[in-house]
Amino acid sequence: MMASGAINVVRGSRSSVEELLQIYNHSESVALAVDGPEMFNRIAKTFYSKTSLRFIILLWGEKSSLSLIAEENKEVQVFSFTEVIDLGRESRSALSDSHEASQQYVYEAIKSDDIATLVYTSGTTGNPKGVMLTHRNLLHQIKNLWDIVPAEVGDRFLSMLPPWHAYERACEYFIFTCGIEQVYTTVRNLKDDLKLYQPHYLISVPLVFETLYSGIQKQISTSPPVRKLVALTFLRVSLAYMEYKRIYEGKCLTRNTEQHSFVHSMLDWLWARIIATILFPIHLLAAKLVYSKIHSAIGISKAGISGGGSLPLQVDKFFEAIGVKVQNGYGLTETSPVIAARRPRCNVIGSVGHPVQHTEFKVVDSETDEVLPPGSKGILKVRGPPVMKGYFKNPLATNQALDRDGWLNTGDLGWIVPHHSTGRSRNSSGVVVVDGRAKDTIVLLTGENVEPAELEEAAMKSSTIQQIVVVGQDKRRLGAVIVPNSEEVLKVARELSLIDSISSDVSEEKVMNIIYKELKTWMSESPFQIGPILLVNEPFTIDNGLMTPTMKIRRDKVVVKYKEQIENLYK
Repeated sequence: MMASGAINVVRGSRSSVEELLQIYNHSESVALAVDGPEMFNRIAKTFYSKTSLRFIILLWGEKSSLSLIAEENKEVQVFSFTEVIDLGRESRSALSDSHEASQQYVYEAIKSDDIATLVYTSGTTGNPKGVMLTHRNLLHQIKNLWDIVPAEVGDRFLSMLPPWHAYERACEYFIFTCGIEQVYTTVRNLKDDLKLYQPHYLISVPLVFETLYSGIQKQISTSPPVRKLVALTFLRVSLAYMEYKRIYEGKCLTRNTEQHSFVHSMLDWLWARIIATILFPIHLLAAKLVYSKIHSAIGISKAGISGGGSLPLQVDKFFEAIGVKVQNGYGLTETSPVIAARRPRCNVIGSVGHPVQHTEFKVVDSETDEVLPPGSKGILKVRGPPVMKGYFKNPLATNQALDRDGWLNTGDLGWIVPHHSTGRSRNSSGVVVVDGRAKDTIVLLTGENVEPAELEEAAMKSSTIQQIVVVGQDKRRLGAVIVPNSEEVLKVARELSLIDSISSDVSEEKVMNIIYKELKTWMSESPFQIGPILLVNEPFTIDNGLMTPTMKIRRDKVVVKYKEQIENLYK
């Protein structure tokens, strides 16, 4: 489609018929490409009656499996993918064989600023908006992602994101231009496919790395006592080794613009180097005895590329400690999407790395729009070749997001590490740190502003909490909607002798007490504490509409779904 200059409008097959209909009509689409008969049969009646269709392309399956409604609407031709290829071959042959026919056609050049695709943002809030991405936007990703992922012919990538998603598409185009092998997997098959294909790179979202982290931690915790003790001791040593290594390599984060004297920095470097040298042999032994087994189970011999959300710090540090490189990146659908990422040689933990080439960042005050100095936290704005053309048929939303000088308001809070020539942050200058969503900020009745993402990240360190959404807008104190991890809750209940060893039922009151205790433990350093909590058994998923396709929780949808119960928490 893009090679012919046509604009494709992409969406996942899990989307509701109503959403697909809205997007089709809003985008002024003229035809459909559907993945198979099942999908076609689900949407056919609505689309035939409420849209104008020129033709339909069936990517997989047989046309004989289509519902009777296709027979009743023969004026709308249905092509199988094979038929499209055959028709194209015939057309091409006819053109090349006939001089007169070839004279009748003029090939129009595709301009770099022509729209290549419309991607309707799923987002965690609000209605979908059609992001206009140009050929220039997408080509910028292809040309500049190699700085982040220096892939070579023969490398194997494993991916499990929706192929229509902006992050996945940019990675796919980059992969294929480098002549690299791409393997697709699903959540269910991820563990087996990691072991089977041993990928050099894993492209995914933070939740997948969290799941791998939890799986490894669970395996360690259920090991025999001696093996468990050895593994945990090794991990503690490796985490400490990496902390000191970051200090002497100058890859620590700081918001402080003032730097220590050269003498102080040298003594600090020397101290960190000595401690790291002492810990290194134990770390090396751990790598040989414990971490090598983890590596053989998950592959990822070069790097895991995480994007599409915030990577929890404890997960980031864990993979660094066991020798699996995870490079965290940052972007939006509106930016094609990658605009910053950690590089292999400058992988600063806790950050999203430096901006990609030809891309600028600035931090502004949320109220005055005044540019803030490095180290100051504010709204992140970005400008450069990856930034979208605008929102389709939505000039108001476009003007709200993009200013006259081409700066895009990301809606995210963050800061840029100040320049330091010496000290712990000398090699971290200019890296970007994303610190939550501006519009996720909860304002309590006391007037205090709370960033829920920080609290949720702390709470998720507890194995008993599967998912959490912090609430409390216009309330006196914070609350939370929590999906407990039933297996871990049962395990803790038995350890605390709240139930006997053969019982498999834990009362809601006891679950509540366990969760409260865990929250108190993991959030002890936070200035804010969680008050009332609502326990729900149904996980937040893509299917029930409470997660985006990149597995980010749709905070607003959760709040709406449990609105009445949340209100009752505060009575």
